[in-house]
Amino acid sequence: MSEEANKKQYSADSIQALEGMEHVRMRPSMYIGDVGVRGLHHLVYEVVDNSIDEAMAGHCDTIDVIINEDNSITTQDNGRGIPVDLHKKEGVSALEVVMTKIGAGGKFDKDSYKVSGGLHGVGVSCVNALSSHLKATVYRDGKIWEQEYERGKTLYPVKSVGESNETGTIVTFVPDDTIFTQTTEYNYETLANRMRELAYLNKGITITLTDKRNKDEKGEFTSETFHSEEGLKEFIKFLDGTREPLIQKVISMEGEKNGIPVEVAMIYNTGYTENLHSYVNNINTHEGGTHLSGFRRGLTSTLKKYADNSGMLDKLKFEISGDDFREGLTAIVSVKVGEPQFEGQTKTKLGNREVTSAVSQAVSEMLTDYLEENPDDAKQIVEKVKLAAQARHAAAKAREMVQRKNPMSVGGLPGKLSDCSEQDPTKCEVFLVEGDSAGGTAKQGRDRNFQAILPLRGKILNVEKAMQHKVFENEEIKNIYTALGVTIGTEEDSKALNLEKLRYHKVVIMCDADVDGSHIETLILTFFFRYMRELIEGGHVYIATPPLYLVKKGAKKRYAWNDKERDQINVEMGGGAGIQRYKGLGEMNAEQLWDTTMNPEFRTLRQVTIDNATESDRIFSMLMGDEVPPRREFIEKNAVYANIDV
Repeated sequence: MSEEANKKQYSADSIQALEGMEHVRMRPSMYIGDVGVRGLHHLVYEVVDNSIDEAMAGHCDTIDVIINEDNSITTQDNGRGIPVDLHKKEGVSALEVVMTKIGAGGKFDKDSYKVSGGLHGVGVSCVNALSSHLKATVYRDGKIWEQEYERGKTLYPVKSVGESNETGTIVTFVPDDTIFTQTTEYNYETLANRMRELAYLNKGITITLTDKRNKDEKGEFTSETFHSEEGLKEFIKFLDGTREPLIQKVISMEGEKNGIPVEVAMIYNTGYTENLHSYVNNINTHEGGTHLSGFRRGLTSTLKKYADNSGMLDKLKFEISGDDFREGLTAIVSVKVGEPQFEGQTKTKLGNREVTSAVSQAVSEMLTDYLEENPDDAKQIVEKVKLAAQARHAAAKAREMVQRKNPMSVGGLPGKLSDCSEQDPTKCEVFLVEGDSAGGTAKQGRDRNFQAILPLRGKILNVEKAMQHKVFENEEIKNIYTALGVTIGTEEDSKALNLEKLRYHKVVIMCDADVDGSHIETLILTFFFRYMRELIEGGHVYIATPPLYLVKKGAKKRYAWNDKERDQINVEMGGGAGIQRYKGLGEMNAEQLWDTTMNPEFRTLRQVTIDNATESDRIFSMLMGDEVPPRREFIEKNAVYANIDV
């Protein structure tokens, strides 16, 4: 493209201001989801999305993200640079419009960007409004331009501060601690996971993340560079690296169908879980949508046709369902849509109908070619589908048993459940307690008006390694299903939950603060993630945090949740305090358990959230699956953070 055409296409006139930004500071959660850890990291994603938009338009291939010593963030790209010339309608520089008007940006001008990322579309102006200080530096038109802001307001007009032949944009911002009162500290791993994801989704781009708060043994800053030449193909290898492959090759395609760019990659493993990840314009659409429906349709129809024609299903006594084709499947579907329509609870479900047929057609063509060219792999896949169908048949019977009332229970509820008297589910909570002993103490200590107790015997089944019917046959898991009151299984997804009949809106996992307790916690979380993910996504799952120590001196007694608190309390008491280490919940009496862990006024509950579904999938697979080397590597890397009781 000529320089003249480039300027014409992306200039001040391309920037459209949609509305004012007065509301942002007053109601930040409307714009970035929340003002906790997730919202804090979302600020970085919004700024990086601008650079990714430049990359998707073909004008940028390098992005640097730096966590500075003071937890401020700097992002830099080698794109065209945000336009700085006068915006006719607003009467100020286009840079100022982009930075101070909510929703302003080139992404709303079809000539500048065909597609753009960013879930909320609020852009960098929202980041500016929620930062105590922001500095924008633009390399464009042979000059270096600069403007600074405080809480979204300009400190001076855009000015030239030097000359340069480079192009690009640098943004440095300090999150406002009066907005982000919980924390302004960035988590390196959270940002690294998202940058890695973006590199896979936009092959050819190089993204570097540097943490200036930490240095290695050589005195160099912690840093990672993410770059992918094969895109989703490499992403699949990364995600499925902890599983045993059924076929050796990644099945992949990239192309345009009905004017919609579609990229798909998939592989089968020997496991029993289905792992589908979908993206629209780099947004992880964890609620799915039309692109995922298209993928399922294309996969099922093509594989079924092949299996029927091969005669491999002739002796099967029952019908194959769509679920059977997806057991042990890991797949990523990424589409780029000019004007995406989002639906669902968290606005991450794609609604564009035209995408279904585009993806279905793309997947069908890709699979047809692959199956014909790789008959051995095709046979392996069909054999796995047959086994999945037989297991599903067994699971259907087991699922019926879960739904059916147990004659040994009252009103269809598990006999072990001590229910609460409150009938409004939004006010009720259930504690899943490790062991009958702690369960008995919890029953005595609870407020029976709104707190229910379900003791779990020992360690529940590791669902990562179990076939579906084994999961539904497990006694403890059956008790969890029936206690919660949720129904399971739809034609579209045999594990989908109906949360309308959820009996408790807080499900609290309460285990001992030791290694066994942590393992049980992980087993329950694995079950929730694989079979009740809607519970987590709906914000219903919590982990109780019982104290580790009781510190006593004379009549004084205080609880401590870690070693640092224990030592601090001992100092405050003048030293020489008696310290009791709680090895388990059973060592506390009912009053102590209520005071520290169950009383809503004083307890600390950790809400379980899914910040990154693909990374969560990989971690659960690694920790709870069969492959030992990746798990060992993870433990060695993270052992320094672990609290281990020997």
